[in-house]
Amino acid sequence: MIHAQKRDTELSLHLYRVFAKSFKSVSEHAVIGAKSEGFHPTAFAVMEMLYCKGAHPIQQIGSSLLLQSGNVTYVIDKLEKRGCIHRRPCPTDRRVIYVELTPEGEALMSELYPRYGSRIHHAFSGLDDEEKSELIRLLKKMGMQAERLMPSSQK
Repeated sequence: MIHAQKRDTELSLHLYRVFAKSFKSVSEHAVIGAKSEGFHPTAFAVMEMLYCKGAHPIQQIGSSLLLQSGNVTYVIDKLEKRGCIHRRPCPTDRRVIYVELTPEGEALMSELYPRYGSRIHHAFSGLDDEEKSELIRLLKKMGMQAERLMPSSQK
């Protein structure tokens, strides 16, 4: 029993290392893509989120992109100065501020996003469509279980 548990633990550790290395390799495609377009990767991630999902409250941007609130404000300030985004107060809750792409930001992302998508597609070119779908399913399953097991004070 102890031997099987040790083997399971070693397999989990090996999976973690492979997962981390794979994530790093694929992420580097995204980082290089953002930088080649003149953006810090975090700024591009904010732009991508707004382009794909529309206006969002500032607080949700940070949690969706796993950023600390100070970093979100800094990135949003820089993007606003560039004319890519603007803040809009929520009409029903004064505590909430939405961030959305400006028409210039929308036009810029319409130009940049297809190239970015091609870079990411290239990064995953080692998998066929069926393998990509299966990996998505497995990663979601893994993430949901890991989240369920996280102590509520850590979430």
